[in-house]
Amino acid sequence: MNSSVVLSGVGLWTPPNKITNEELVESYNAWADAYNAEHDADIAAGKLDAKPHSSAEFIEKASGIKSRYIYCKDGALDIQRMRPAIPERGEDEMSNQAEIAIEAAKLALADANKTAADVDAVIVSCAYTQRAYPAIAIEVQEALGIEGFGFDMLVACSAATFGMHRAWEMIASGNAKCVLVINPELVSPQINYTDRDSHFIFGDVATATVLESADTVSTDSAFDILSTKAKTVFSNNIRSNFGYISRANDADPFGPDKLFHQAGRKVFKEVCPMAADHIGAHLAAHGYEPEHVNRWWLHQANINMNTLICKRLLGREASQQEAPIVLDEYANTASAGSVIAFALHHQDLQPGDVGVICSFGAGYSIGSLVVKKR
Repeated sequence: MNSSVVLSGVGLWTPPNKITNEELVESYNAWADAYNAEHDADIAAGKLDAKPHSSAEFIEKASGIKSRYIYCKDGALDIQRMRPAIPERGEDEMSNQAEIAIEAAKLALADANKTAADVDAVIVSCAYTQRAYPAIAIEVQEALGIEGFGFDMLVACSAATFGMHRAWEMIASGNAKCVLVINPELVSPQINYTDRDSHFIFGDVATATVLESADTVSTDSAFDILSTKAKTVFSNNIRSNFGYISRANDADPFGPDKLFHQAGRKVFKEVCPMAADHIGAHLAAHGYEPEHVNRWWLHQANINMNTLICKRLLGREASQQEAPIVLDEYANTASAGSVIAFALHHQDLQPGDVGVICSFGAGYSIGSLVVKKR
């Protein structure tokens, strides 16, 4: 297996705005009270269901989430709006997503001791892009002064790992020497802030990684990528339906079926064993057992999912040091979660230590990388 591709840099950009569980619940409960009062007659007649209250304790118990960051806090907690108020930019202005992508990209390039002149390709890989074309990646490429090419990818919560897979393939094949992979997860516009069971799940963030050929590495904190592994299985249990055809459907763009929604219990039941089996098989291809892994950088969707996956692999619960959790502060950041965990929890590893970066989410999609500290 090819180990000539290296993960040499990582960048994490965190939005300046934060929403705690308590703030979110106060807004949601006020909206629910207003809704119930407005529809009192229909609720009493059994035509509509009353909107239930939520609590910060419910959110933390269900997910492990305590807070989340948001690109634009204005409007998100306004019970007359219940969505971020992001001013539309002109076509001659930088897009919101390119803006945050560039912030993460600069941090990753600095971490890898690289400049724009060293990069051959830019991949923007995330759950949503804010437009169809021109590609956000090409906008970022131009803004950073990178020669070569760029393209966007959408693989929901596995977008970051799948993006790194494509970068690994380019470098392993000799088609590139250095690739910048960026995950600008601007997901708050797709949150249904009026749905008690999902309004707390997501937060905004941007991450980036630099992958390069082993013969160009100029940092002592790099990781050899031993291999990548991917799997997809179609499932309707996680969906986000808004798209350009919605206009031709005469559909309500703000309808609950057009925003993020999921059958959470089914997802938990089906994805956990899939992810554990996937990781176990990936490690076995290298002759490793789960106990050989020094660090697990897992997708940050739900603390109970991560706990169960680690328990299936290790036969016990993993410690915070072994499998760091960042979703308590960041919430689910779509594809960026495992990269956040890596960014914040890799500096202590020693040469020869083995780690797994793994994502799992809508699709279903699972992506993993087995890495070893150089």
